Amino acid sequence: MKRVIIKIYGKVQGVSYRDNALVQANTLGVTGYVSNLSDGSVQILAQGGHPAVDKLISWCYIGAPASRVDEVVVEEDEADEIYLDFSIIQL
Repeated sequence: MKRVIIKIYGKVQGVSYRDNALVQANTLGVTGYVSNLSDGSVQILAQGGHPAVDKLISWCYIGAPASRVDEVVVEEDEADEIYLDFSIIQL
């Protein structure tokens, strides 16, 4: 199991980035959440099999059709919470 926190910077709010991330995560079988942050970025917590999480990370560089991704930062996460699905949340 791989668990990461992904922060995406650029024009990623107001362009359906979270909705598209939800679709991608569900397609890949990744659990966790996606949320807008107050600094204008988007944060994703993703957990699942290594190949699926890696594919979601790769998708983050592309993003939603109307988005412009400037930077993606990925950090390993050591927390032990288990998410049963992937959802859009407010942090």
